[in-house]
Amino acid sequence: MVKKRHRVVVLVRPGLLPMELGIVHRLFAQAVSTSGEPLYELVTCTPRPGVVPTDTDFTINVAVGPEALEHADTVIVPAAQEDYGAQERGRIDAEVARALERIPRGARVASICTGSFVLAAAGLLHGRRATTHWKSCEEFRTLYPEIEVDADVLYTDDRGVLTSAGVASGIDLCLHMIRTDHGAAVANAVARGTVVPPHREGGQAQFVERPVTPPEQCSTAPAREFALRHLDQPLKLAELAGRASMSVRTFNRRFRQEAGLTPMQWITQQRVDRARQLLEKTDLPVDRIAVDAGFGTGTALRQHFHVALGVSPRAYRCTFRGAPDRSADTGA
Repeated sequence: MVKKRHRVVVLVRPGLLPMELGIVHRLFAQAVSTSGEPLYELVTCTPRPGVVPTDTDFTINVAVGPEALEHADTVIVPAAQEDYGAQERGRIDAEVARALERIPRGARVASICTGSFVLAAAGLLHGRRATTHWKSCEEFRTLYPEIEVDADVLYTDDRGVLTSAGVASGIDLCLHMIRTDHGAAVANAVARGTVVPPHREGGQAQFVERPVTPPEQCSTAPAREFALRHLDQPLKLAELAGRASMSVRTFNRRFRQEAGLTPMQWITQQRVDRARQLLEKTDLPVDRIAVDAGFGTGTALRQHFHVALGVSPRAYRCTFRGAPDRSADTGA
């Protein structure tokens, strides 16, 4: 029996940014099973089929209409030129609004860059955490106070509704969805094929325009490199600051500027990622993985895993290894 492929439908609008459409097709199309079978089916649709103008000097021809959304497992809304002008609360093209109403209940919905304004206007982000391009975050927050706007991250994932920051963070968003669906091994293979990092550090705070850093100020990169090599050991803030030749106060400030996270948040994120890799690729029990990833105990690993991913280590391993794990929660 042939397994049904996950259907990703991209809804494009006039003024489309072609790069964002290309990101989706390039990344999801590279995701294949161990036998080389494509894991996704990709469809591009538009509210009114035909020639769709872009924000460049060429157009694209989209033959599929909004009916494609009725059978989508994931819907992605890229940005369009109109998103970069002044926005009004709830303003959305009537045809786009009707198209979005076709999305089946339970489907995953995502936006790239300022496509988040479309999801917000349609009410899909109400009460959720979201992001958009850093230049538009303040306007987004003012127009939609009921949405928790996080201007620091590259993407958000809140109960099946996802948003990404600038154009290139669409890559991070797509890799995150592939990783969620099929595990780190598949996502890493896609990242290697695209020649991009499988997971970028920090958020878009590092890209916000700021005064040029004086040359005498050091980078926190040496401290991050040291931490990655010693995740299984206790990592003290003072020691990391010393690795970067900074005071703790300066190190904290510079780290957040460069990575978009506090040092401890970043370390926890790296440890969760290390644990995910070990759960996917080894048969080690959870207690051993907890030590190797730097959490110390299985209890601590389970707590951090649930906060970060919403599942237990045992459930995660079962999902991505396809077999019951008799030792995952026992330390056997």
